[in-house]
Formats: sequence, C-alpha cells, structure tokens
Amino acid sequence: MRYLILAVFLAAPLAAQEIETDLELVLLADASGSIDADELLFQRQSYAAAITDPAVVAAIQNTLYGSIAVTYVEWAQTQATVVGWTVITDMESATGFANALIGPPRQASGRNAIGSALLYGMAQIESNDIRGFRRVIDFSGDTMGNSYGPPITQARDQVVANGITINALPILRNGQIMGNSLPQLYEQNIIGGPNAFVMPALSGPEFTDAVRRKLILEIAGTTPQTEYASLLLEGLQVGE
Repeated sequence: MRYLILAVFLAAPLAAQEIETDLELVLLADASGSIDADELLFQRQSYAAAITDPAVVAAIQNTLYGSIAVTYVEWAQTQATVVGWTVITDMESATGFANALIGPPRQASGRNAIGSALLYGMAQIESNDIRGFRRVIDFSGDTMGNSYGPPITQARDQVVANGITINALPILRNGQIMGNSLPQLYEQNIIGGPNAFVMPALSGPEFTDAVRRKLILEIAGTTPQTEYASLLLEGLQVGE
C-alpha cells in the first residue's frame, strides 16, 4: 500500500510557484489607426532602447527584489500582447526583452478603445503567475477617443479598485504644446492609484527620452518632482 501511495504522490502535478518581483508592469502602447507602420516601429524601438538604458537597468537592480516583470501590449479597437511577461534582472534579460519587441508583426487594429485596453492590461496582471510588490499599467496614446467598449473612467476605476496604478504618457504631435489639453484629459480620465502621474512626450526623438524617464520613475515607485504643465508652457520636455 505504501508503494501505491508513493506512486500517486509522484504522479501528482506540482503546484505552480509564483514569481516574486518588485513590479509588474504592463506597457500599453497605442496601435490605433492614428499610428502608422513607421510610428509603430518607432514606439517599439523607443521602448527597446529605454529598457536597455544603463540607468533603467540600474534602477531595476536597485529595487527590493532586484527585478521587475514586464509585458508589452498594443491597443486599438482590439488588443494584442507583443511580448509576454518577462522577468528583467540585468542587461542580458533587458536585451532579450528588447530584441523580442522589434520583430512581431502588427496585430492590434481598428480605432480606439481605451477602456477595453485598460481592462485588458488589468487581465494580464491578474492572470499571470507573478506576485509583484507593485502593479502598474503604463498607458501611452495620442487620443482620448473611445469608439468601442466600456467608458474610460469606468474601466479606470475598476483597474484602480484592483490595486493597480495607471500612469499615462500622452503623445503630443507636431510640436503642439501651448493649449494642448491631452495631458489634462489623461490626468482627469485615465490615471489613478498610488503615485499615479502623467508625463507628456513629443512625437519625435524626445519620445524615447520620455519613455526612459517614465520607466525609471515607475521602477522606483515615485512621481516627477516638477509640475509638467509649467514645463509644457516653456516648450520643454517633462523632467524627472
């Protein structure tokens, strides 16, 4: 009888072990109709460059666990996971994530469904086998359009109620800074949770630097020290 019990025990599947890390981070990037193929690639390249920046890797290694878990999702009317959950601990793992980000074809399509995108990001966090000390959705986009799915504020409130912070990176086009209301709209309707913040970015080369700065802040769990509105009025990019 004891041999039978041992055999049954050995045949039983082992329970999945949760991965503990400092931060679960969903990079939720705009892939709607306003983003053409070149811009889509540029966004991916910017995130790839930012995640492999030595300052970003150093910030990861200085966290409590010395690691973060990241996934890259593109949103439009539909949503698509471009790179699945990846634990980053050093430059090698950061480079692996960056390389995986560049190759896949465009999968998200259609117009804008911001509310659905936020809920999709939440589902990625809720359904993984990772336990992050903090949980963040990093939303970026160039619109407040929401042609499909649930209202934005309703989705935001549901995400925040589940203990997830939403930060936002509104993309400002054609150098339009004065009078641009997108950052304010993102602040009022999209962000939420502990230490939530908005960091606007121009659509050109400054975008990569804004992504890098935003990642460092999210990894550290802090907010920008400088009010973004005053910098926008001066025609400058938001600082750390």
